[in-house]
Amino acid sequence: MITDILLFSGELFFLIILSGLFSGSETALTATSPSRIHRMVKKGNRRAGLVEKLTNNSEQLIGAILLGNNLVNILASALATAFFIRIFGDIGVIYATLAMTLLLLIFAEVLPKTYAIANPERVALKIAPFARLVVIIFSPFAALVQLVVRSILRLSGLASTNQKILSAHDEIRGAISLQAHEGGLIKNNKDMLDSILDLQDVQLEDVMVHRRNIEMINISDSPADIFSQIVASPFTRLPLWQENPDNIIGVVHAKEVLRAIEANHGSINNVDFCQIAQPPWFVPETTSLQEQLTTFLAKKSHFALVVDEYGAFMGVITLEDILEEIVGDIYDEHDTLSADVKILQNGSIITAGNTPIRDLNRQFNWTLDDEDAITIAGYVIDIAETIPLPGQRFSRGGFTFEILKRRRNQITSLLIIPEGNNPS
Repeated sequence: MITDILLFSGELFFLIILSGLFSGSETALTATSPSRIHRMVKKGNRRAGLVEKLTNNSEQLIGAILLGNNLVNILASALATAFFIRIFGDIGVIYATLAMTLLLLIFAEVLPKTYAIANPERVALKIAPFARLVVIIFSPFAALVQLVVRSILRLSGLASTNQKILSAHDEIRGAISLQAHEGGLIKNNKDMLDSILDLQDVQLEDVMVHRRNIEMINISDSPADIFSQIVASPFTRLPLWQENPDNIIGVVHAKEVLRAIEANHGSINNVDFCQIAQPPWFVPETTSLQEQLTTFLAKKSHFALVVDEYGAFMGVITLEDILEEIVGDIYDEHDTLSADVKILQNGSIITAGNTPIRDLNRQFNWTLDDEDAITIAGYVIDIAETIPLPGQRFSRGGFTFEILKRRRNQITSLLIIPEGNNPS
């Protein structure tokens, strides 16, 4: 009897250890980060390469592991049941059920899976050869099981698909959001990463400097007046127009002006600004920021003129404008700090009408819809369906908007009151 007990204990111990290996392998290989494993592969880690191959065919891997795990668990339960029945009689079935449930739950499921989920890459690298052996042995049987399952699903109208549900961008965005929620990312870093992913969805018309706010040079002015304007301007590149502001004939760079003056022995009088101006580069307003950034880098250019579908001049876009969409406003020694947004003590916001909705959403974690309007003034006009007067209020989506100032047909300043704030 003692020999039987020892033999049974040894067999049961081996099967529970084997079951734990199956369970830990399944958890580790499914929870491991593909990006981390790929980095290890690039560094020459052979086991990481094995893990990558196994996880690339996840259906075969999981099928083989589950098949092996179930065989081991069923065998362990059958041995325990036979042993307890031989010792205790028919009531041994109950004893065997209780004992195996407890042993398998703790040592073959919870314990290995808890360790594997806490250290997925480490466990995956260690058990990769074991998992490969399991796949080699059980994959033919697992393939047969999968064939039966697919046939049943097809007959029931629930055919499975191998199509990816989430794009790579959606997966990355989800990971960023999760890390930010769990405190792994600070807000500024999350905003930058989100903005990089948004570059392909944002068009130039959403971020360009509108023609109304552009400083331009009239070629008809005297050379001295043009030079004074260039010196006084905070910008190094200025569009050059002739006859009317829509007729852009070039872009003047301050450095080229200085070189021309030096070549002219320090005199501005005979400088031909048309000759030193760079040819204008026109781009459609529907171009995405991703496309424009790529084109800027390819052409080694920083400045483009934006036109609509009819070729009408709409504004300008610079490399700095696109970079600011990622990192936020960039100021140098010649820039004037913007005071477009002022936060009141009660939580309300006073902002200029031309403040982009995307900037407000990013700064305050709001979700104002920017599909139909780019600026906050345009958003309020869309609500009012007219150009409102100072003092008028409008509400939408948990916000109240009060018009503070208006100049002609433009809303220049307004108060935004989030829901629950006291505007007093």
